[in-house]
Amino acid sequence: MILTVTPNPSLDRTYEVPRLERGAVLRAGTDRVDPGGKGVNVSRAVAAAGRRTVAVLPLGGPEGALLARLLGERGIEVAGVPVRGSTRVNIAVAEPDGTLTKVNAAGPELTAGEAESLLVAVRERSSGADWIACCGSLPRGLAPEWYGQLVARAHAAGARIALDTSGPALTAALRERPDVVKPNAEELAQAVGRPLTTVGDAARAARALRALGARSVLASLGADGQLLVDDSGTYFGTARVPAVRSNVGAGDASLAGFLAAGGTGPEALAAALAHGAAAVQLPGSAMPAPADLDPSAVTVTADVPWDRALTEPVSVSVSAPVSTPVSTVVPPAASTGPAS
Repeated sequence: MILTVTPNPSLDRTYEVPRLERGAVLRAGTDRVDPGGKGVNVSRAVAAAGRRTVAVLPLGGPEGALLARLLGERGIEVAGVPVRGSTRVNIAVAEPDGTLTKVNAAGPELTAGEAESLLVAVRERSSGADWIACCGSLPRGLAPEWYGQLVARAHAAGARIALDTSGPALTAALRERPDVVKPNAEELAQAVGRPLTTVGDAARAARALRALGARSVLASLGADGQLLVDDSGTYFGTARVPAVRSNVGAGDASLAGFLAAGGTGPEALAAALAHGAAAVQLPGSAMPAPADLDPSAVTVTADVPWDRALTEPVSVSVSAPVSTPVSTVVPPAASTGPAS
């Protein structure tokens, strides 16, 4: 069983239009409403694979009631925490060439009592969970240390934690040694405070996160593939994608595949790649079922292409939030490939 925690869930409405024109009246060819939020998407992908999942999340207003109903219809057990504010609604506009324009609402502001109720709900529903996946941004009212509190409490209860967040929330949680962190390239660059222009840059940044507390790092590099850095080594993988339809939730599908495959080693990385590649070929934020997966399109290797340039290099406009200089946090014993 995989339990997910989504502190700021949403209803995601996606419109497909021939072309996005600013100031024009657009007519959508199709539209759909899906349960949203990164942890919710992980639960949806796990449920689509026929496995048990429990979603812990705050729910408020008619939007929260609809979200709970949609999750139940997808076979997901809902552990909802009532909150005063209304669950947010996000809008995505998808164009035929794969371009996606998103408008994400802020969501409700949680009280201290509601924040504590979320932690209690995780504790009460985590018995028997193989993994607890904590995903997404923190809503207003939750301090950056909230994820760290959750990781500490879960570890005290013997649970394994996968964390997919960014910024101060990620930095604070690293002190509690989450079992897996899953940044994308931009989040990885922000966490270490330096640009990423090659696969090697990303691998060294992932190692820096391990030195700061993460036990393993699953890093998404978009169209360039994914990296896994853990105790067994550094692995790089790619997946062939004929055409991209929507990338909403693709990273969440990847994390679900990774955890469902055990959450460690190159086999789990291959599962992550297969799930992510399948997700981007589906409409909106639809999650892939087993029939959508194509393992033959996936390649995983320990021979990391250190000098390969990233298709979309990442710059950094802010100082590194880490307290240790990046050049000193790569353990020599972990080094394979060029030094940083």
